[in-house]
Parts: sequence; C-alpha cells; structure tokens
Amino acid sequence: QVQLVESGGGLVQTGDSLRLSCVASGATFSRPNMAWFRQPPGKEREFVAAIAGNGGTIYLADSVTDRFTISRDHDNHTVYLQMHSLKPEDTAVYYCAASSSYTSRSLASYNYWGQGTQVTVSK
Repeated sequence: QVQLVESGGGLVQTGDSLRLSCVASGATFSRPNMAWFRQPPGKEREFVAAIAGNGGTIYLADSVTDRFTISRDHDNHTVYLQMHSLKPEDTAVYYCAASSSYTSRSLASYNYWGQGTQVTVSK
C-alpha cells in the first residue's frame, strides 16, 4: 500500500556529512510514522531514528544522538536523515520504514520498507 524510496547514500570520508531522503507514496490520506534503520555488513538491522506522523515526536539511537537528526516535510511524504561527523562504523545499508500506527524504535512496528541506500564511510 505504501511505497518508500530512499536516496542520498554514497561514499564519504570520516568527518563528512550526508543527508538521506525517503519519499513515501501510495497512502494519500495517511500520515505515517516513519523511521530509519541500518544494517552494517554482517550484522542485524538496527534502529537509527524515528519521527511521528506530525513530526512532533523524535527518537534517536544512543549511538547517533549527537550526530544525526531526523525531520520531515509538512506534507508528510518525505523524511530526511541528516548525518554529521560520519565514522567508518556508520557504514551500512540505510532503510526507510513506515508505520500507520506507531512511532517506535522496534523493527516489528514497521510494515513498509524501502529498498535501502548504501552509505560507506572511509577512513
């Protein structure tokens, strides 16, 4: 029902900044809660950031609270992940996710997923 498309990934150096975007479509009259997860090579998918449908509630993983921010457009169709001071350990496939019910840190709360965008941070 909801389609999510991420963009903005790429290869950067340690200390650089990068902004990821996720565009949602297919839910014209919905205001989904949205989130970012990431999956480093050889590891499980992990929570990064979440934002409520109205943008009023934001969650960030402890590992990124001082470096990343999440935001969304007023039309609720685009969500962003602004990343600063990137480190090699931030290297992962970053996934956008959406839920019609929850603003959550849990994978299980999200029933729509994008295809992922690769972020690689070199030393």
